Amino acid sequence: MRTTFRSRKRTATIGAALTAVLTLALTACNGDDNALGGGQTSPAASAAASGGTGGAGQADRSAGTGTSTGGSDQGADTGNGDTGAGMADVCRTHVLDATAANNTTDETNGVVTVSFKNIGSADCRINGFPGVDIKTSLGDTISVDRNGEQAVPQILKEGDTAAFNITYPVNNSGGSGVKLTDMVVTPPNEVEPFDLKWPAGTLAVTDGQDGGKMEVSPVGKVG
Repeated sequence: MRTTFRSRKRTATIGAALTAVLTLALTACNGDDNALGGGQTSPAASAAASGGTGGAGQADRSAGTGTSTGGSDQGADTGNGDTGAGMADVCRTHVLDATAANNTTDETNGVVTVSFKNIGSADCRINGFPGVDIKTSLGDTISVDRNGEQAVPQILKEGDTAAFNITYPVNNSGGSGVKLTDMVVTPPNEVEPFDLKWPAGTLAVTDGQDGGKMEVSPVGKVG
């Protein structure tokens, strides 16, 4: 009987210990569940919900400012045509008005001046050579070469004008020459052209066949 009593006491003690261990394990599991999914959100989701500096909140600000400065307005698009770097945007065709005039002053070298006026509401920058193709009454097209001068960047404020010259040999052959009818003029760094009438004289037949000595200058600011 004494032996049996000791066995039962030992069994009861072991059972109580196991019960305590299982209780602690279940409590720990419940705690882990709460930590992983029991009503708490991830840091990214919390930042997105609160508009903090991480996650979606920062992405929205970065898209608006061009920088990831954590909400700073530095470099933000002000809506006045400037880029995020503070430099005026390229002068696009739709903010320019183009005109052509005959500025020939001698009997040897003809000059046609094409002007670009900024009719937009913001500053824009223009730099380089325009594209110029001239159509003839014979159905040909003359692509005018650059004259090799150095282009200088220009900033056009609202109402400012930039211009370039097309130089060509005046027709002194005594014949009717080749009649030039229209020009297709594309501003520098643009793809949309202007269609303008040629305002000056003719080319000698030999010059009109291969483009002759026609050249175009880079765009420069007027005034």
